[in-house]
Amino acid sequence: MDAAGITSLPYVDEHTTVVAADTGAVWRGLGAALEESFRGPGATRYARLVGCADRAASGPRPFAEGSALPGFRAVAADPGRELVLTGRHRFSSYALTFRLEPAGPGRSRLRAETRAAFPGPAGGLYRLLVIATGGHAMGMRRLLSAIDRRSTTRCRP
Repeated sequence: MDAAGITSLPYVDEHTTVVAADTGAVWRGLGAALEESFRGPGATRYARLVGCADRAASGPRPFAEGSALPGFRAVAADPGRELVLTGRHRFSSYALTFRLEPAGPGRSRLRAETRAAFPGPAGGLYRLLVIATGGHAMGMRRLLSAIDRRSTTRCRP
């Protein structure tokens, strides 16, 4: 899926936080937190289990178009502004868009928007397990907290 096709996916949710760091530091924190969250055998096993198109980390770093993590591929990357990740597996096609913007001196607003389609009965069950249980929202809150920690730690003297 390319960046243009993302808006055709149904909206799931958006999570927002304000980070005490400039957008450059938050961009670096975003990359570091994603790498940390999706490295290791657990992410790779899960990606294989559900049949993800991308099952391993690959491509350029820092994140750029074509970079991949287990379950995700970057289809757009504008450093300090936006990172668009897409993915698909047997039960879903999805996109996760991170948007960064200044929120005052030394502060940035970070928004993470999720869009996804869950086709068929198996997709509907998967949606219940991932979205309806609150598991996705909990995972997004953890990821945003990790980005905040990585961004502000790098800013401290």
